[in-house]
Amino acid sequence: MSTMTDWIAAATAELGIDLDVDVIDVLDMTKVVAQQVARPAAPVTAFLVGYAAAQAGGGPGAVREANAKVAALAERFAAARPDETSPS
Repeated sequence: MSTMTDWIAAATAELGIDLDVDVIDVLDMTKVVAQQVARPAAPVTAFLVGYAAAQAGGGPGAVREANAKVAALAERFAAARPDETSPS
């Protein structure tokens, strides 16, 4: 087992969570948020996704839906901002 797999198993056991989440999906979402919004926004957004998924009844589908929503939001958010690298 990888360190990531071991960590997730230990953390879910410690927190009393019985949920098999697509880790790659979560990592992809946090990558988009970190690149399109700001690096520190990624872990906060991951927390918000978990909270939203719990409010929606929980389960892998709720996590997947919340991930998709915030990844799309991050893309729209970045597109709406002026290009910070171009000269003014």
